[in-house]
Amino acid sequence: MSRALNLLFAIFCYAIFFATFLYLVVFVGDFTVGSITPKTVDNPASTLTVGAAALIDVALIGLFGLQHSVMARQGFKRAWTKIVPPQVERSMYVLLASLALIVLFRFWQPIDGIVWSVRNPLLHDLLLLLFLAGFGIVLVSTFLINHFELFGLQQAWFHARGRQAAAPELRQPLFYKWVAHPLYAGFFLAFWATPEMTAGHLLLAAGMSLYMLIAIRYEERDLTVLFGKSYTNYRASVGGLLPRFRSRA
Repeated sequence: MSRALNLLFAIFCYAIFFATFLYLVVFVGDFTVGSITPKTVDNPASTLTVGAAALIDVALIGLFGLQHSVMARQGFKRAWTKIVPPQVERSMYVLLASLALIVLFRFWQPIDGIVWSVRNPLLHDLLLLLFLAGFGIVLVSTFLINHFELFGLQQAWFHARGRQAAAPELRQPLFYKWVAHPLYAGFFLAFWATPEMTAGHLLLAAGMSLYMLIAIRYEERDLTVLFGKSYTNYRASVGGLLPRFRSRA
């Protein structure tokens, strides 16, 4: 029964994540859904002063970044799995990361002020296409590195079936042949490629970008510990966020 409950919990956490991911596209893209105008990075207008709104928004970004980074570290995982069963540790992480984003959606304070606004139809559509491509790269990248393990389903499924996961393997499928962090690169593209950049959107893009740059350093440190010289050599041969098509001499 406990194995079945663990699997159901993992499925529940995955469903929350996937719904949150889809809403993130709507939130950052400032989209409407039919006749409904959902809460987005630019809507509805905040009633607070610019300073108060910016302070709240920075705190929300910080909350997400803190949760996302601290819970991903190996030291935290070792302590955390003394409380949470290892087979649902990743699912719990995914659930709390989703809740951190939901809190950001709920309490985000839009800030007026146009930084740039593209009126040329061709350039407008190109930026929108790049925005969607960014989220597409994120989603594809998760499948390249094992989507179901990344979001906790594999761990619960293997536990339910009495199977052991294979040892971690350093692979370079598709994007990873040229870029070490295509998932982060996709998010950079999604946050910055917009036909209309407001002050609030700029704050979100800059804050999330800063968080990702910090997260990359910690992630590379963990991967170096895990894979040693193999990862060091791989990292030296590819770009970080931008493709490098020729190996470094």
